Amino acid sequence: MVTGLRYRALAAAGTLGATLLAVWAANLRVVQWAATTFVPVVWRLHPEPLSGSAFGLAALTTLAVVVASLGPLFKPRPRRILNVVYHVQRRVLIAGLGLATIGYFDYTYRLPRPTLIVSMVVLVVGLPWWFVLIRRRPAGHAERVVVVGDDRDEIERVVDALAVEPLGYVAPREVAGVQRVVADGGIVVGRLGRLTHLGGLSRLADVLAEHDVDTAVLAFAEAGRGEFFGALGTCREFGVGVKVHRDRADGVLVSGGVDEELVEVDLEPWDVQDRLLKRAFDVVFAWVGLVVLSPVMLVIAVAVKLDSPGPVLYSQQRTAEFGGTFTVWKFRSMVDGAEDLTGPTLSAEDFGGVDPRVTRVGRVLRRTHLDEIPQLWSILVGDMSVVGPRPERPELDGVGVEEAVLEWQQRWFVRPGLTGLAQVNGVTGGEAERKLWYDMEYIRRQSLVYDVGIVVRQVWKVVEDIIGA
Repeated sequence: MVTGLRYRALAAAGTLGATLLAVWAANLRVVQWAATTFVPVVWRLHPEPLSGSAFGLAALTTLAVVVASLGPLFKPRPRRILNVVYHVQRRVLIAGLGLATIGYFDYTYRLPRPTLIVSMVVLVVGLPWWFVLIRRRPAGHAERVVVVGDDRDEIERVVDALAVEPLGYVAPREVAGVQRVVADGGIVVGRLGRLTHLGGLSRLADVLAEHDVDTAVLAFAEAGRGEFFGALGTCREFGVGVKVHRDRADGVLVSGGVDEELVEVDLEPWDVQDRLLKRAFDVVFAWVGLVVLSPVMLVIAVAVKLDSPGPVLYSQQRTAEFGGTFTVWKFRSMVDGAEDLTGPTLSAEDFGGVDPRVTRVGRVLRRTHLDEIPQLWSILVGDMSVVGPRPERPELDGVGVEEAVLEWQQRWFVRPGLTGLAQVNGVTGGEAERKLWYDMEYIRRQSLVYDVGIVVRQVWKVVEDIIGA
């Protein structure tokens, strides 16, 4: 992979060249005629090719806006191909929005609308692959490995199991500085003492980028939610492969079997094309849902406000992918401040009882699942998916499954969902073991077609509940 100043130079040069090429090609009369004749988005526009100084000013404006938008991507950051494409396309679309804003006014340096649309399409399709190309590794590239952990013994164990010499290890300073004193007063340094300490866990992101890391081997004393899953999330963001000792394989999703001493963690259970299709499905579903249900949301807001004092919406922190958290919004179905006295706890309704904290309108909302509508926003912004394991509150995550807590953590490898296999089968939060079984069954069988089937079942269930209410 190209790194450092060379990467910055290539990224900038590719962006400049691609932008100039896109604007030049889009400004050709034949291209504009074809676009305004055959492309539905621009067919009503009239070709407006620029020439001379007008073209030069418009091209310079476009260059300035595109480079300013993509500038943050010029810094080397190893990412998976899908992430590279996503980030570049997102920045190009931001640039397009900026240029469209400039074009709203009749400036001499604005791009005509046909030229703007065609050039942005060219950049959205072509520019991401330039960034992918300069991130490719040369032939014969040796695997670059770092060890990440918080326990000296565990770090030494995985270092001994490695087939290649690691670049170093990432660990808290107190772990790196530990020396073992034996009975006769001597000091045992061990293999760890001969490796380079690359920094603490808070510097993991910087280490992955600076050292162009291929694989991180995790060596934590316990595979808990904190540093362990935080490291997994960082490696996934940077496109770095992850391995763990087979003794930790029960708490993660793994690729293949566990015959080897070190096993590879499956950070992307979905294939690239399936993940793109799933995200597209999520966005369309959430957008259509918010638009179609907006009158219903207005009626619910008025009903909640009239029924009891307090806000219309309330928010909670829920567990996200890799043990992180995000804010989820729902229509308030309990009296205001219900958890101030009881603290976070499962509702009695999850066990078939009656929760006195639930309001009259709240009971209807819960029975018909209409209190969940605001979560469509969480889907739209990417915190949730339409289908996936239901997100739990961090304080209650895993309650009732102490015997299978490691398997419970495997749920964190999939984006949480508005509905899931457990929900369409009528399993509540009070049946943690059954819920876990359905969640794991979904992870094993997940696909877009499977998601659509679950959504159809859930919609039918909601309709039945609304009729029954």
